[in-house]
Amino acid sequence: MQISSTPAPQPVDDARLAEILADPGFGTHFTDHMFTVEWTPEKGWHDARITPYGPITLDPATAVLHYAQETFEGMKAYRHEDGSVWTFRPEANAARMAKSSRRLALPELPIEDFVQAVDALVQADERWVPGSEGEKSLYIRPFMFASEKFLGVRPSQHVTFMVIASPAGSYFKGGLKPVTLWLTTEYTRAGKGGMGDAKTGGNYASSLVAQQEAYAQGCDQVVFLDAQEGTYVEELGGMNLYFVFKDGRVVTPATSGTILEGITRASIIELAKGLGHTVEERKFSIDEWRDGVASGDIVEIFACGTAAVVTPVGTLKEAGRETAAPTAETGELTARIREALVDIQFGRAEDTHHWMHKVL
Repeated sequence: MQISSTPAPQPVDDARLAEILADPGFGTHFTDHMFTVEWTPEKGWHDARITPYGPITLDPATAVLHYAQETFEGMKAYRHEDGSVWTFRPEANAARMAKSSRRLALPELPIEDFVQAVDALVQADERWVPGSEGEKSLYIRPFMFASEKFLGVRPSQHVTFMVIASPAGSYFKGGLKPVTLWLTTEYTRAGKGGMGDAKTGGNYASSLVAQQEAYAQGCDQVVFLDAQEGTYVEELGGMNLYFVFKDGRVVTPATSGTILEGITRASIIELAKGLGHTVEERKFSIDEWRDGVASGDIVEIFACGTAAVVTPVGTLKEAGRETAAPTAETGELTARIREALVDIQFGRAEDTHHWMHKVL
C-alpha cells in the first residue's frame, strides 16, 4: 500500500504521556494517530492513510449500525530492552481476520497489507510503546466495518478498515491471581454453523448478559457450554481454557466452528509440547471438570487470551454448587508457560518459533 501521513497537530505532551505510561490501565488512553484504508468493488482497497486520532463521522444509515457486519483483531507491540519494538505473530492475526471477513461477507485485506498497516501505526506512535516494566505493552486494535450508507440486508459495497492503539497494563485489576468463574446454563455463545470462530463484535455482545450475571455472582468471567447439548465446555467470554492433569496431560476444548481459534491458544499448545507435555484438543465436559478437580486428577486450570495473556483459574461457581480451585496459587505449569510466552514477547528468551516481528 501507498500510505499517506498527516501528523497530529497537537500530540500528547511528554509529561502527560509519561503519566499515562506509568499507569495505562487497559483500553482507556489512545495514541496520537490512527490508520484507515477503504474498499469498494470498483477500486478495491484504496486511500490508505495515517491521520490524527479522532472521531469518525457515520451517517445514521451506515450499514454496520443496523446489520453488525464487522470484524476485529487484538494484538500487542512490545518494547525490548534494547529499545526495539516488536509485534507477536501479526501474520496469524491477519489470517484470522481474513477468515472472519469471509464469514461476515466482508472483503479480505491481504496479509501483507494488514501487517504493513499495523507497522505504520506503531512506527507513527512509537513513543507510546511502554517499557517492559510490569509487562506493559501497546495494545493494537485493527477492525473492519460496513461503512456504506444503505438500508438493506446485503453485503456492504463500502468497507472501512482501521487500526487504533492503546497502551496497556494488566487486564485484570489486582495483578496475576486465580480468577473466579461463573457457569451459565441459560446462555450460549455460539451454535453450529454460527459465527463462533469469527472474531466479530456480535459474539461479544451476546456474551455480555451472561458476563453481567457473573459479576452479580461475584465472579470475574463466565464459562459457556456448547449450544447443542449443554454439556461440553467451550470458552470464556474472551479467553480459551486449559486443564492440566496430574499425569502431565494438558487438555483444551477442540475448536469445531464454535470456538475462536486464539493465537495465544495455539502458541501455548506449542509451548506445552515443547516442555514435554501431551496436549489433547477434544471435547471436554463440565462433569469431567467437576469430577477431575474432586478426585485430584486435574491439578491446574488456566485461561489465555491476547489481553490477559495467561491467567490461573480458581473456583467455578454455578447455581446451587461450587467446584473448588485445584490449587490456591498459580500452578507450576501455568507459571512456566506464562513465563515462557512473556519472555519471548519481551525479548528475554530466544524466539525459536520465529513468532516475533520487528517493527522498528
